[in-house]
Amino acid sequence: MSTLRDLAEEHTRLRPADIDHLHRVAGDWQLLSDLSFADLLLWVPVEGDDSVFLCVAQVRPTTAPTAYQDDQVGRIVGGPEVAHLTIAYTQGRIWREGDPVWYGDTPARHEAIPVRLRAADGESGEVIAVVGRDTNLSTARTPSQLELNYLTTADDLAQMLSDGTFPPPRHPGETTSAPRVGDGLVRLDASGKVTYASPNAQSAYRRLGFASHLVGEDLAALNTRLAADPLDGTEAGNRVLAALRGEAPARREIEARGATVLTRALPLMPAGVPIGALVLVRDMTEVRRRDRALITKDATIREIHHRVKNNLQTVAALLRLQARRVDIPAAKAALEESVRRVASIALVHETLAMSSDEAVEFDGIVDRVASAATEVAATEVAVRMRREGTFGVLPAEIATSLVMVLNELLLNAVEHGFPPPGEEPAEKADEESAAEVVVSAHRFRKQLHVTVADNGQGLPAEFDAASGGRLGLQIVRALATGELAGTIELRNRAEGGTEAILVVPLHKR
Repeated sequence: MSTLRDLAEEHTRLRPADIDHLHRVAGDWQLLSDLSFADLLLWVPVEGDDSVFLCVAQVRPTTAPTAYQDDQVGRIVGGPEVAHLTIAYTQGRIWREGDPVWYGDTPARHEAIPVRLRAADGESGEVIAVVGRDTNLSTARTPSQLELNYLTTADDLAQMLSDGTFPPPRHPGETTSAPRVGDGLVRLDASGKVTYASPNAQSAYRRLGFASHLVGEDLAALNTRLAADPLDGTEAGNRVLAALRGEAPARREIEARGATVLTRALPLMPAGVPIGALVLVRDMTEVRRRDRALITKDATIREIHHRVKNNLQTVAALLRLQARRVDIPAAKAALEESVRRVASIALVHETLAMSSDEAVEFDGIVDRVASAATEVAATEVAVRMRREGTFGVLPAEIATSLVMVLNELLLNAVEHGFPPPGEEPAEKADEESAAEVVVSAHRFRKQLHVTVADNGQGLPAEFDAASGGRLGLQIVRALATGELAGTIELRNRAEGGTEAILVVPLHKR
């Protein structure tokens, strides 16, 4: 299905500013739909014929049954069926006349609300679209006090939509219009006194410690009085006052007695006359409790990784110190290899300690391991390291084993892949290309394919890929086939040198 912008640009002569305003309407009109108990359809005139309209957006109410089982977006309609839209568009007024219409077995009431884009000087602008408000009448009954307040507020917002003052500008960082109507609704008069509070709103304020009924209370003063932090309370009260002045302040949370309530204040000023404010409230206590628990858990996990990294670095330092005191070359080399292995694992935990989840961006780790391999390898050959492709984000259980495998493969390639200077074959010595090791990675069908290739002397003729090799290659095979549940293959390259091909499944085990 095409987006609102795509449809508008293809079929209408609306300007970019007009389309942006329609996006703001569609981003905030769930509130109007829920208060109206009605479907809202956004209609724009088709270019070249103002009597033919295209539906570019639709929203269904969460408070009542929908009037349309099928999606209407993309539908183009003309003639008598859209006469009410034409009147609202050409005359710039809300249309509420007419008898109910039928959609199959569903009776519905039509209304049409012109949508204006307010001019830069604040004057009422031209009509750029029409919102059809279509109510399913199949469950019509005598409305309750809640429903009457919902409908009254909906009519005020509909008039503001026609005036160009609804929806209000969105504040930076606010991506949704929550809280919603069903979470809790409080209506204020022009003096800031509560004229109606829904049962959910009443319950939310009880959680904050207010046991009486909200009707008749000065909500700004009440918010200031209830908040645990006086500064937060003052700010929460000021935002209610700002809405009464016709402004649309950002959402604000009120915390008291261990409870958290999110509030959103909207001005009510149909036809430009301030008549009060609408305050939506939502009890966020359990959400914030879970958020705090997750933050604590994340901080604990990061601290664990930080301590593991520190402990591994301590172990590496002790091994390094021991290696300096050993006079036997083989023992010294074994200890130095152990230092590098421990350091590579510490590198993963260092990255995890700075991450917000149990996953790491692996490319940076590979680059650091490759750089370290060229610096510490016991070889006289200058080897250039290069990475192709990207590993992407890997879970910790894969990253820890994979960095060990790559560390061993890179060290083996650098230390054993190239003969010392002066011992290489004549044809190799004449080549201009320098010694190089390339690490390449790509993802294919939920698998990570990794190749470590060099342009060195290749594997010796007597090398047994299945069981041969030093301790490093034994570690590689054990981790690749065990912890990583993958496969590893070492072979000579056709163009010369050696390559190790590792395939690791990325699905959760």
